[in-house]
Amino acid sequence: MCGSASATATHCPYCALQCAMTLTSTGPESVEVSGRDFPTNRGGLCRKGWTSTELLKHPDRVREPLLKDDDGVHRPISWDYALEIIRDRVLATRSRHGADAVGVFGGGGLTNEKAYLLGKFARLALGTSRIDYNGRFCMSSAAAAGNRAFGVDRGLPFPLADLGSARTILLLGSNTADTMPPFVQHLQGARDAGGLIVVDPRRSATAELTSEGRGRHLQPAPKTDLALLLGITHVVIMDGLADRAYVEGRTRGYDAVARSVTPWWPERVQAITGVSAQLIRETAHRLAEPGGTYILTGRGVEQHANGTDTATAAINLALLLGLPGTAGSGYGTLTGQGNGQGGREHGQKADQLPGYRKITDPAARAHVAGVWRVPESLIPGPGVPAVELLASLGRPGGVRCLFVHGANVVVSAPNASTVLEGLRALDFLVVCDFFLSETAAEADLVLPVLQWAEEEGTMTNLEGRILRRRAAVTPPPGARSELWIMARLAELLEAPSSFSDDPETVFTELRAASAGGLADYSGVDYAMLDRELLDEGLPNGGAGAYWPYPAGSNGTPRLFLDRFAHPDGRAVLHPVAPSSSVSVPSDGRLALATGRLLEHYQSGTQTRRVGDLLATSNAQVLQIHPVTAAGLGIADGAEVEVSNERGTVFARAELSGAIRPDTVFLSFHFPGAGNANVLTSSETDPVSGMPEFKTTRVSVRVHRSAEIEAVAV
Repeated sequence: MCGSASATATHCPYCALQCAMTLTSTGPESVEVSGRDFPTNRGGLCRKGWTSTELLKHPDRVREPLLKDDDGVHRPISWDYALEIIRDRVLATRSRHGADAVGVFGGGGLTNEKAYLLGKFARLALGTSRIDYNGRFCMSSAAAAGNRAFGVDRGLPFPLADLGSARTILLLGSNTADTMPPFVQHLQGARDAGGLIVVDPRRSATAELTSEGRGRHLQPAPKTDLALLLGITHVVIMDGLADRAYVEGRTRGYDAVARSVTPWWPERVQAITGVSAQLIRETAHRLAEPGGTYILTGRGVEQHANGTDTATAAINLALLLGLPGTAGSGYGTLTGQGNGQGGREHGQKADQLPGYRKITDPAARAHVAGVWRVPESLIPGPGVPAVELLASLGRPGGVRCLFVHGANVVVSAPNASTVLEGLRALDFLVVCDFFLSETAAEADLVLPVLQWAEEEGTMTNLEGRILRRRAAVTPPPGARSELWIMARLAELLEAPSSFSDDPETVFTELRAASAGGLADYSGVDYAMLDRELLDEGLPNGGAGAYWPYPAGSNGTPRLFLDRFAHPDGRAVLHPVAPSSSVSVPSDGRLALATGRLLEHYQSGTQTRRVGDLLATSNAQVLQIHPVTAAGLGIADGAEVEVSNERGTVFARAELSGAIRPDTVFLSFHFPGAGNANVLTSSETDPVSGMPEFKTTRVSVRVHRSAEIEAVAV
């Protein structure tokens, strides 16, 4: 965009809060950001949002296809040649190893249109079942728990603004003050009432919000969240705090859950978690008080090998208190990635078809085949979840040719060294990105794609609200939309069905494919979303486009008001318990927790290129308790090694009383020697496929070179 100033209403490229913003272009390379009033952010932005446009003109931008030569150097080639190479490699791989030797790894930051077409492209153009995405690392346990309890998975089944009227909010495993700062304003009502309860092994910025009588911070030992929830539930049942009318009228499974929590009396839970029995009892009674109560979960309680059961325990507690589907109360889970909700609804997941349909459901397959105008037999069956997909790279019977869209698995995947080995063992790796990420650097072919402010499309935020993303600037001449790439490749591969590169046309097809599914978008169109975006009103009085939104309806801002999504309309209580001893191993090692920092996002591919953000946080830091550090001879600011059987990470020590003495913390934003996921395990939740990110066992010591220098002195 050139000439006079021009303003475009859109949404932030980062987290699932999807803060509203206005981009004002005053010249070819000059774009200014301003916050825009919207129910989720109310005009506010975090420092990532304020600096988001710096990346649009960044010198690191990939501007033409890059092919890696025999000397390991990426050199520019034409788009025609790039697409021909991909076609030939796909055909050769399928001929030699079968269709499932071609794999696709997607991302939770892709627009709904790109996520939808990527699923279709994988299954019809490539003919493979081997597709999954990085949302498997973020939301899969919460999704699995929501599906089995409620029959549907929508992160927040109510508008975010509803939290403002709550008197009590229990927030488990989420540091929203750092990860999505504008969210904090929605906690103010509970804070004013002294009812913000934060569960976190760290005294995080969010836990600090409970100070000065504004709530409680429960600081359990790592990997004991499930036991803590069972202890609170025990008190709710034994002290007669459950909403029996709600439980009898709207749920099933009460007796089994009541029996299952009998052994989890508060004193026993105190011995396991470190949270006092008195605080457990006080928490249960506070949650049962009138005035509006919400229970919210985040990755801290979900990114475990028992994450589905832990999220289920939180849902059980909410159901026993009568919260879901009750005005002024509820349960929800906080989606992290920008389109983490929409990205998992329309076909990127290994076991799903558009509309949140199960790929094994004959009726679902028939419906989608009809929309795609292909025989149902052409749609492959279920694939494998992300960790299993990545573990198969380059192995016999595994994936030999991989497409990566919107993900940086070299940094973000668990057991990252093994993933890197797998990428290097591939016959061919294609990465679509706008920067040469650590994963793109390994690619045989890098395809330059559009950034957020250069493309049209839709996103679905943490509330299940469908939003419009609008192009505000002109992309570099060599960059292409992933829709264009998939459409051209589908043509070269002589794929069945049609593949459009026009976002609105793709969205129209998505609407038809989702119609009648759990995540039904059929009643939404671009014109409607544009009216909301420009504040010109919607048919439902401006309440927002929340799915399910069947044609002819006004959408569903609040789920479960009348019934749950199971056939009998009831929610299902599932008894859960730790699968083995929940005590912390006494092997002398520490529990490593990983998470996000205020300044950075995901693998840091974008935020590590923003000067103002990097100036505040430019290298890996290990948060460690002063008592623990003293016992290890570690001074504040010392260079340290954090290691286990999978590898070693180098960091600078930061002594802090905000973390438990048995726990240390690393962020997951840094590559190379600072990559925390070199240490994390490939162990996964048996239900969701979620990796165990949160409680890796590690040893910490002063960096050897520092010891050598000290001896020399």
